[in-house]
Amino acid sequence: MRNILSFLIVTLLLFQSCKNDSKVENEIAEINVEFNVERFDKLFADVSPLSLPKLKKDYPFMFSKQISDSVWISRIQDTIQQQLHDEINKKYSTSELIEDDITGLFQHLKYHNKVFKEPRVITFSDYVDHRNKVIVTDTIVLIGLANYLGSDHEFYGNIQKYLRENFEAPQIVSDLATEYAKKNIYQLTRKSLIDEMVYFGKILYYKDVMIPFKTDEDKIGYNKEQLDWAILNESSIWQFFVERELLFETDPKLPGRFINPAPFTKFNLELDAESPGRLGQYIGWQIVRAYMQNNDSSLKDMLQMDATELFNKSKFKPRK
Repeated sequence: MRNILSFLIVTLLLFQSCKNDSKVENEIAEINVEFNVERFDKLFADVSPLSLPKLKKDYPFMFSKQISDSVWISRIQDTIQQQLHDEINKKYSTSELIEDDITGLFQHLKYHNKVFKEPRVITFSDYVDHRNKVIVTDTIVLIGLANYLGSDHEFYGNIQKYLRENFEAPQIVSDLATEYAKKNIYQLTRKSLIDEMVYFGKILYYKDVMIPFKTDEDKIGYNKEQLDWAILNESSIWQFFVERELLFETDPKLPGRFINPAPFTKFNLELDAESPGRLGQYIGWQIVRAYMQNNDSSLKDMLQMDATELFNKSKFKPRK
């Protein structure tokens, strides 16, 4: 009888939570945001020696003063650059593919930050650069569409598979949310493994809040099989960290094994080849989720919280 009563209470609480979440999301959906996706990539592709001065005047921040006009013209006429423009136009003939996601992100940012003002959103077509796929400032968002043509695109043949897996359109808004998260996280030190895990856990939880319309796979950049593997092995991963006393270890090699992008996570066990990379980020995500579930904390306070304190108060228990 007691077990039945406990089950009913948990079910009721979950139902009420879902109901409240739905109400909030309905409110957010009504928030008005105003922005246009400015297709600088198309403008640059169509520019001529005569029209270049006007384009530079309209977008001065897109042109380095150290580079002469002749270099820009030469670049426009470059065969590879022209092929890149053609492929971007095939994939993004209109901006509809990304506008809805960005609208959703801006609505959530506006709901949670009353002073948020929509920035200019500008797409560009530079060469592929996985380290700078998007750039976010208070007034301008830059999106390098060359980085989102699809993981199997021929242009990415020389790029490692684990990197190009996230060269997909749904990752645009996820990458933008990452950059906004970084601007809001205040964490003095990142010396230990738990520091790193919680830092990236904060980023991923920020995505839970700001882009709830995206899947967990899109948020962390896993495919379904990789996320399923992480969930299935969550308890074993946690046991590995605890038994080897790695959580508060400050070995500089640990981020490379468990946090940074990689084809797999380096446990130095036979199962390594089966695992996705960045499992330390995944566990950090679950720790932050547990903290927010078990504590009465605002998003802002959590983002600025000390990593060790957050972990200690999270009451995190891995899924069995």
